[in-house]
This record gives sequence, C-alpha cells and structure tokens, in this order.
Amino acid sequence: MAKVTVVGAGAVGATCADVVAKKGFCNEVVLLDIKEGLAEGKALDMFQTASILGFDSRLVGSTNDYSKTANSDVVVITSGLPRKPGMTREELISVNAGIVKSVTENILAHSPNAIIVMISNPLDTMTYLAHTAFNIPRNRIIGMGGLLDSARFKCYLALELNCSPKDLQANVIGGHGDTTMIPLTRYASLSGIPVSQLISPERLQQIVSDTMVGGATLTKLIGTSAWYAPGAAAATVAEAIIMDQKKIIPCCTSLNGEYGLNDICIGVPVVLGRNGMERIVEIDLNDEEKTLLNKSADAVRNMNDVLKTM
Repeated sequence: MAKVTVVGAGAVGATCADVVAKKGFCNEVVLLDIKEGLAEGKALDMFQTASILGFDSRLVGSTNDYSKTANSDVVVITSGLPRKPGMTREELISVNAGIVKSVTENILAHSPNAIIVMISNPLDTMTYLAHTAFNIPRNRIIGMGGLLDSARFKCYLALELNCSPKDLQANVIGGHGDTTMIPLTRYASLSGIPVSQLISPERLQQIVSDTMVGGATLTKLIGTSAWYAPGAAAATVAEAIIMDQKKIIPCCTSLNGEYGLNDICIGVPVVLGRNGMERIVEIDLNDEEKTLLNKSADAVRNMNDVLKTM
C-alpha cells in the first residue's frame, strides 16, 4: 500500500488529509506542520472518525519531524501564507518561495522519489520554483490548480443548467490566477451536448467571468483562501497517481515545447498515473484560445521573474 504526506495542517492541508484518508487508497497519511501539536491533534481527530465512517487509513501527525514522512509516494505541499482579502497571488511570492524551498528540500531528503503535488500560491510559480531549484523531473512535480479551476467552472455550469456536476465535462487551462485562467467553453459539454447549445452566449460569458474570480470570491466571503475544494482537488490528484488511473486532469506542469511554450509551468490537460505526469495532452486550440494561453504564459513568466530578484 501507499503513503501520502501532506505538509501544512491548516484548513487546506487538513481537508486534503481527511479526503485522502476517507478515499482509502493508501494505508498511511502523514500530516506535518510547524505549529506544535497542530498536526498531531488534527490527525488524531480524523482517525477517531475511522470507525464511524469505515476507513482503514492510518493518520499520523508530526510537528516538523520530516523523518515521519520517509518513503512517501506522494507529498502534497500546502505550506505558506494564505491569501487575504485584497491580496494577489503575486504578493505571496517573497514569503512563500522561502517556505516552499525549505519544505521541498526536507521532503526530498527523506523521500527522494516522491511525486510532489503543489498547492502553495502563487501555484504556477511555486511549481516552477520546486522544479527548477531542485531539478525535479517534470513528471514528479505537479500543481493542482487546473483541477480546482475546472471544478469551479463545472460548479457554475451546474448551477446554470440545474444539472448534476458529474455529467459535465469542462476544463480550464492556463495560469492559476484571476486573470490568467482560460475556461474552455468551446469544449465544455453536458453528457456530450455542447453547453453552448444550452446556455446563451451572455450567460456563458458570465460563467467564465465567475470562474476566473472564483478564488477571490470565496476569499471575500470567508476572509481567507478556500479549503474544501482545493483540499479535495489535491487528494484527487494523489489518488489518480497512486491508483494509476490514467485520468486526464488539467494540472500545472512543465512544458518543453508543448503548446509552443518552454521554460514554464502552467495548466494544461495531462494524464496522471503511477509515474506522476505521464503525458501532456495537446488539444487543438483556435487562434483566440492560443492568444489567451500565450497571454497567460506571459503573466506567469512575470511572476516567475520575481524569483530572480530574491
């Protein structure tokens, strides 16, 4: 059986660990945090639900003891300052870059072959940082932003269509940011029926706009970053990897010429399996979609350039 570590026992990390345990695809879940007793307490609380909910995954909490994470198959990194109301993801770079580098270094020291799933914001830049600073092969470093953004896209489509979200196919590519993500309306469908045949162009454009500010909307409502959907998204990425599901999921990954882009980590559809990111799926984009993706890539590169000044 497999082992999953979640670094950061805040709302996102705890939710991720909880979903991983309940899904039951690994026998050990380690939750680690720098705050004394936080991870231990949350892990114990979660494990006390095992007999109630009927799962067998063992949960272990750790206060900054990375030895307990040894030999993890997948590590989810949530560490960092959460986004506050009015704060952009870009403003998080200076603080979170140092945290992510420290966490990644400690993780690799104990699990050199682990596949890393990045949640820390700004997600595309933190994924790029971990990939380049530690020379991690691109199949083993994945940002979960595309799955989260796609889930928000499906949420708004389901509300508009009054349908089951499970019947929707809808992907978001590009950067994981309020102005950089690209909901692909042309490819969105409900049980094979294009949503463009079911929703007016005006309403569909509003859904795109709502999706793009989905994170900011929640931050404004609850006063901090969201956690249920981000945690569940990371758990789903971990499940696809460990269970070798070969699922096509939009994720932030390093591009080497795909979509005409190089030296960047950005969201595109990928196949996830036991080796991590096993294949990049290059879908046919029209001229407008290509322009939007290139514009998104420019914005992500501008954030990445901040790393050079640190």
